Amino acid sequence: MSYEHKRYLRKLKLNRICIFISQILIFIIILAIWQILANFNLINTFITSSPKKVLDTIIELHNSNNLYHHIWVTTYETIISFSLGSIIGIIIATILWRINFLAKILEPYLTILNSLPKVALGPIILIWFGANIKAIIIMALLISVIVNVINVYQGFIHVDNNRLKLMQSFGAKPWQIYCKLIFPETLPNIISTIKISISMSLIGA
Repeated sequence: MSYEHKRYLRKLKLNRICIFISQILIFIIILAIWQILANFNLINTFITSSPKKVLDTIIELHNSNNLYHHIWVTTYETIISFSLGSIIGIIIATILWRINFLAKILEPYLTILNSLPKVALGPIILIWFGANIKAIIIMALLISVIVNVINVYQGFIHVDNNRLKLMQSFGAKPWQIYCKLIFPETLPNIISTIKISISMSLIGA
């Protein structure tokens, strides 16, 4: 390995370290400002709480053996809703890609559903399904599924048109086009959508 290459690798490593340290410092500064504002009553701690109160609550939950139970329940709900949301989103996006007529019909409705404040539907969902895990998973699904459908579908329809026409000219069947071109080429977009879906599912839960 040449000296220039080693120097370049060191530079990359140093850059990653600087980014990580900067992220930690920003987080610490935000916590410090938050606590200072709480100490001087410049914010309503009943609504916003404070880092000290959050830490005290975590310690109290730990001492009462409730902390890890709550963490597990929330994690379980997030994993279930994330998995279902990703699978359902990809399936619906695939159907819309395959049936263009249906996609044209549903497109404005998907846009409307995506713009709805779905968290505001929480009380209605609780009334319909009760205050249980089922209601929480449905809430998380409502938040994540529409985002998954829209993002994955947009990835499907923006695949290289020249490559699509080439496969069609060779007589490729729709499932061959999907398996050999559409899905593989859209995979980076699907992965990005899944990253968003994780956070959306956690918000829902």
